[in-house]
Amino acid sequence: MNDFVEPWLAAHADDIVKWRRHIHANPELARNEYATTEFVAAKLTAAGLSPKVLPNGTGLTCDIGPEGPRVGLRADMDALPLQEFTGATYTSTVPGVSHACGHDAHTTILLATALALAEQPSLPVGVRFVFQPAEEVMPGGAIDVVATGAMDGVSRIFALHCDPRLEVGRIGIRVGAITSAADTVELVLDSPGGHTSRPHLTTDLVYAIGTVITGLPGMLSRRIDPRTSTVMVWGAVSAGKAANAIPQTGMLTGTVRTGDHDTWGLLEPLVREIVHGLLAPTGVRYELNYRRGVPPVVNDEHSTRIFEDAIRTLGPDALADTQQSGGGEDFSWYLEEVPGAMARLGVWSGDGAQRDIHQPMFDLDERALAVGVRVMANLVLASAEGAGADVSAVPGS
Repeated sequence: MNDFVEPWLAAHADDIVKWRRHIHANPELARNEYATTEFVAAKLTAAGLSPKVLPNGTGLTCDIGPEGPRVGLRADMDALPLQEFTGATYTSTVPGVSHACGHDAHTTILLATALALAEQPSLPVGVRFVFQPAEEVMPGGAIDVVATGAMDGVSRIFALHCDPRLEVGRIGIRVGAITSAADTVELVLDSPGGHTSRPHLTTDLVYAIGTVITGLPGMLSRRIDPRTSTVMVWGAVSAGKAANAIPQTGMLTGTVRTGDHDTWGLLEPLVREIVHGLLAPTGVRYELNYRRGVPPVVNDEHSTRIFEDAIRTLGPDALADTQQSGGGEDFSWYLEEVPGAMARLGVWSGDGAQRDIHQPMFDLDERALAVGVRVMANLVLASAEGAGADVSAVPGS
């Protein structure tokens, strides 16, 4: 496989960079990736492939290779509602929107992989390329993709995500959870209000808010095994304007994250129980809106070993360790359907600051694009060699 991919990369190195810069300069928000979808579909069609645009008009899939169980390769396409300040010649042309998470690279890598493999005379296993919309919004566009039947006939699925903490040429992976579940908690409180000199004649809404601010994270830490990496953090609080008036309304919003799939299923009822116990003595009325986000991405062992084999092919120093992230990733929804794994692609040049994702100054070393294509192509071969008997056990077949 490498003998074929290397000449293709050499012939198309400038094209790959150009594609990435085009997507970067023209970012589109979740569920509005129409031009990006059209761009990718046009390239695939010109290569003689038959991409299928998803029903909502954003995102697409494309099959190549022999019939039968397929390996899924996924990239996300959407950008963030964030102004870019990199000053790059290919900077975003859309005010307030940028590819600050590296999805432009993900899309380019998958497109290049599809085009490279399309020129291969034969493939050892069929491949389904999944270009997914709306990763950046909860609960994620992966749910919509799965609903279209995109996982039917897929035996396992893989993905890469840019990681500015790793140097170009290195790819990190681990068995088990590599991201966390991420849910949102919104608490709206209501009180008759009153004068701060007479709190006993009303219900003290601000005191109630303070009780929940400290009490909910504290109680969760005592009710849940700390080894699950579960954490509750408030992000916004609002109530009142005057120093001598007890306000009538207030709001708290925050996130609950966990690295354990089983714990994720227990969080909502537990949060509701604790909030009720904290607020009942205060007399303050409340409405709790608990929004489940995404489960953790849990790399199964066999898929992780396949990924490791594909990474090692790049060189003796390519494989890197990585830690579980507290961030959420909707690739996890595919893993509710089929086994698979996600790895972290090093995009740091090795010099200068390591700009984190979701920051206005984030950019990547474009040498990482070819590294991503190599490992994605290697995954096809490694999957065929490592599948053994289980490749025929295809969910949805």
